[in-house]
Amino acid sequence: MRVKNSAEGQSGIHLDIPQLQDKNEIILSPTTIFEPRTSAGRRDGSSGNSVSPTLHSVPAPEKKLTLFALRLAILEKAATGVGALGFIWATVVLLGGFAITLDKTDFWFITIILLIEGARIFSRSHELEWQHQSTSSIAHAGISSFRKLRSSSRALVESVKDMLSPVSSGTRKQSQHRTGVSEITDATNVREQKLHRKPTWKWTSSEVPILPYGGWVFLSRNISKIFYLLQLLSAIACVVLSLMKLIKHNYGQVAKGGTDSRNQKTALIIFYALALAEALVFLTEKVYWQWKVVICKLLEGVNQECNLGALGMISTRRFFYDSYARCINGSIFDGLGMDMVTFAMDLICSNSPDEQLIGARILHRFSFTKMFSDDTLQKIGTTLPVIERLVEILNWEDPQEEEIRLSAAKIVSKLAGKKQNSLRVTGIPGAMESISSLLQTNRSPSSTADEIGEKKIFDHEAYGYWTFNSLGLLILKELARDHDNCGKIGKTRGLLSKIIDFTHADETILKDSTVATLQVLTVERSLKVIKMLATTAGTTGKILRREISGRVFTVSNIRDILRYGEKRPKLQKRGIGILTSLAQDDDATDRIGGTDRWRVPKDQKDVRIVAGEALAKLAFGSKSNCHRILKLNVVERLIEALEIPLLHVNAGRILRNLCTYSGPESFNQLKGVTAAAPTVLKAILSGEGKLQEVMVGLAAHAFKFMTAGESTAVFESAGFKETKLACALVEILRSYRYPDIKVPRMRRFAIELAIWMMRDKLKNVQIFRDLGMEEELEGVLDTTSELESFNIFSGSIGLRRHSTTIHSLVETALMLLKDRFDQPIGH
Repeated sequence: MRVKNSAEGQSGIHLDIPQLQDKNEIILSPTTIFEPRTSAGRRDGSSGNSVSPTLHSVPAPEKKLTLFALRLAILEKAATGVGALGFIWATVVLLGGFAITLDKTDFWFITIILLIEGARIFSRSHELEWQHQSTSSIAHAGISSFRKLRSSSRALVESVKDMLSPVSSGTRKQSQHRTGVSEITDATNVREQKLHRKPTWKWTSSEVPILPYGGWVFLSRNISKIFYLLQLLSAIACVVLSLMKLIKHNYGQVAKGGTDSRNQKTALIIFYALALAEALVFLTEKVYWQWKVVICKLLEGVNQECNLGALGMISTRRFFYDSYARCINGSIFDGLGMDMVTFAMDLICSNSPDEQLIGARILHRFSFTKMFSDDTLQKIGTTLPVIERLVEILNWEDPQEEEIRLSAAKIVSKLAGKKQNSLRVTGIPGAMESISSLLQTNRSPSSTADEIGEKKIFDHEAYGYWTFNSLGLLILKELARDHDNCGKIGKTRGLLSKIIDFTHADETILKDSTVATLQVLTVERSLKVIKMLATTAGTTGKILRREISGRVFTVSNIRDILRYGEKRPKLQKRGIGILTSLAQDDDATDRIGGTDRWRVPKDQKDVRIVAGEALAKLAFGSKSNCHRILKLNVVERLIEALEIPLLHVNAGRILRNLCTYSGPESFNQLKGVTAAAPTVLKAILSGEGKLQEVMVGLAAHAFKFMTAGESTAVFESAGFKETKLACALVEILRSYRYPDIKVPRMRRFAIELAIWMMRDKLKNVQIFRDLGMEEELEGVLDTTSELESFNIFSGSIGLRRHSTTIHSLVETALMLLKDRFDQPIGH
């Protein structure tokens, strides 16, 4: 379809309909504005409330960690309990009751055992804190600590963390290997955040300069190793000392033969046994820890099953330490109540940027992993504080928080795909403004994704804006599936203008189909959002269409896409769809028909379908647009298109509208439409559904250009008789005793054609009488619906009411049947 300027400087619409090689190809036309759509209808062939098939319950991978934490806590609390009993026994019974009578060797053995056990218990009580602290700064522990060590005070704390954590030390080499592969990707995601840091008001654990000189880093690393080794050595020493006394039974000669010797010996045996038991339980815990973490690689396995990636190890360790801490500090069963999603939701609602990043990464991964997606989105959707935090994060524009914002935007886009969740998102005060903040326009629209890819490591702005723009439009597209959300989008200040701005695409990008750019994706999504807004039903839709068509860049941007986008058929199709929807308003119809011009390539079938629908809509009720089409002498090509399965429906609609709304001054130009009579009659008699409805409607108006003699000649040349056509019309009324939502104008068009036949020849009146036409017409009067009063629909709402009601048509047909019945029947 193309529009070119005439000699007088006026523009017109040029329809280019080439012949198809396969005329037998049958393509079903989708639901259009010419048919109503029920509230249960789907906009995009999918519903936000679609129910996924029931899947068998699969244990969450993190349950392995919570069970591991439970078992460790049992061993740890058992060792602590036995140690506490031994400490009490030594201080109360031995050193208190037998301190004077104890042998010197036993006294020092007991003292040394108490000291080393006290040191071990003290170091153990703080070990969990250091382990937890090692995962508190993901920006450094997850990325920077895997790079070469820097001589700075910040490296000190990170070094101590790694040395005190057996999990960290056991997985450090593997993490280094993984990071070597993903370091470039990580650098892309984090960018050079440290180059533009804002002043902060409080210290983070990774930045505290514990020692004044960076040169102490390596010494502190060695000291941390010694501390960890001393904890193991103290337990081993306790085992050795206890076994020495228990095996040798060398408890001294004090009070030999006295009455207290037996009790003293028994008390010493009990103490050494308790010390040995505590040390053995502790070592058993360590062996079990090393076996599961280092040998079996439990953390790596769970991280892989959770699909958290290389950077997810820091999150997995943090989850395990939190679960272990709950088991140690409270009941041993407290950690079993943790799951990765709830853990991540707690972190993302915290005030620590590092914890927010950990939570955002976990929620993002789980939301987009097929196995966990439904459960994750359900948990997020039913936790309003988390939704509010995610929406709040969309406003963040600090480059240091880009990854958090990016993850939040992706999660919200996934969340908005479910209808209930989308309503919860838009129900948050300021939610639409937060989404609007993603649509930044202060960047060059001519930058392609390839150019962005070359600059993104050095220029933070170039990458971020296009990505957030695309995500913002994706969120709006998902939200626009709901009618109420469409109204909120239209009412949000400046949002509609931003969306329309993104429909602009440069000619060079449109003509180059080999380059897939972020800008093309952004244009496609913006067109999709505009299309969904323009097709909104009811008063809201009317207001939105007025707002959209009132923007000066709407039609011009779409015109550029139609003019230069032959290699971008998806963009053209959506642009045409927008124009078709906007043309539901009279002012927009004339404006679009007078300015837009484009050509549809032969091989783009979908585009040709929507282009034909757009032309039919532009010609409907617009005398000026009908004249523009007729000036291009396209009647013959439209008649040819009636035989092409791809185009026959819309070609019939265009011809009918031309015959109906062009006015008497166009009689000579439309006279040639009678040549389509054989094709139209064949379709009426053999067609069904939408095609039959369109052809009956075309015949009712196109046959008016024939005289009685010409109609007789046409029927004879086509091999049809009026009786056969009359039977088909009566059968249509008999088949459609009630209005059909798929063909709402079928009965109206059949009555209009019957009226023409009875006015054309008196003998047709007798034919209809014999076929029972009067009875069928009276049945129509009893079953008339508002559905038949409109020609254009916006959803389930009729927009363009027919000038003649179906009751008037029925009364006219009945009058012809009765008034002419007694008159002499002519030829």
